[in-house]
Amino acid sequence: MRQEPVPLTRQLGMYAFRGHTVLEFRGEIDILAAVEIVPHLDRETDRPGARVVIDLRPVEFFDCSGLRLLYRARARVLERGGQLLVVCTHPLTLRVFRVTGLSRLLPPHPSVDAALARSGAASGSL
Repeated sequence: MRQEPVPLTRQLGMYAFRGHTVLEFRGEIDILAAVEIVPHLDRETDRPGARVVIDLRPVEFFDCSGLRLLYRARARVLERGGQLLVVCTHPLTLRVFRVTGLSRLLPPHPSVDAALARSGAASGSL
């Protein structure tokens, strides 16, 4: 059963779900939001074997600062033998994923359940 995210910042909530830490980004993910999110993101991606899902469904605006957060999280998780999955359904954000090539490195899933159904696959790796 999914629980309500604990708010860490105005743009970030967190909850545990099926052995994964789900970080729910919300609202506008820009440079100001990124500054607030980084310490929490780093804490969750610093654990060996961390299994993290970043849920972007509640995001209304996503710029290059958001891309940097995702690349940073991916690098940190992979360095520590973990896994990073991404959930995204917003058409403009999906377009940014495709244009930048991020969709090849972090294939977006339509829901947390869909992402976890593929968690045995090598999502977030090359």
